[in-house]
Amino acid sequence: MRTSRGFSLLELLIVVAIILIISTIALPSLIQSRQTAHESAAVGNLKTISSAEISYSVSSGGVFGDVNALIGAKFIDSRFTAPMSGYEYIIDLTPNGRGYTAYANAVTANEGRYDYYTAPDWVIRFSDASSRAPSGLNGAPVQ
Repeated sequence: MRTSRGFSLLELLIVVAIILIISTIALPSLIQSRQTAHESAAVGNLKTISSAEISYSVSSGGVFGDVNALIGAKFIDSRFTAPMSGYEYIIDLTPNGRGYTAYANAVTANEGRYDYYTAPDWVIRFSDASSRAPSGLNGAPVQ
């Protein structure tokens, strides 16, 4: 009497098909969850940059600093020089240094659906570009 050990090819194909179906259903939810987490981190990091800018301006006589100046003064860490949590951070200063705009731009669309920015008023806003903000909310404050 011969006993069979292991699985038949048909049984293995059925298991693989079930795994593929489950992953097809779950993958979009995982991508959206990742995007949402990165977007929340970007808003939080812009708040960190705003706090650092205020501290820097107090210590520098009312002048704001760029990313390198904030890192040099130890108000933010060096992670802000490279993409972090799917976003890159850029600080544009006005010519006299008395104003700034800090941007959080998603590296790819899979990393974040929206881009954000803030100014000295501490309000985090969606991008001015309609393709990088929720429909009808470009330039509007983030709730």
